[in-house]
Amino acid sequence: MGAAKIYKPDGKCNISGANVREARQRAGLSQEQLAYKIQIAGLDITQKAISRIETGDRIVADYELQYLADALETSILNLLGIE
Repeated sequence: MGAAKIYKPDGKCNISGANVREARQRAGLSQEQLAYKIQIAGLDITQKAISRIETGDRIVADYELQYLADALETSILNLLGIE
């Protein structure tokens, strides 16, 4: 059985990265501070993972979107660019 194919529209693994970066900067948080807020909420995530999310180099699981949205005081729809 072969490895699953990961589709990368526009070379990105996610569509939320740029919106995560924008919301993080608007909140005045560093990547490390955002990772810490999410860790306190119960999800083990590192600054490097935040960086990879923002650059589109990392897939974002659906449950991770909720942690990101909560930490950034925004909505999942905003992170997905829907609202």
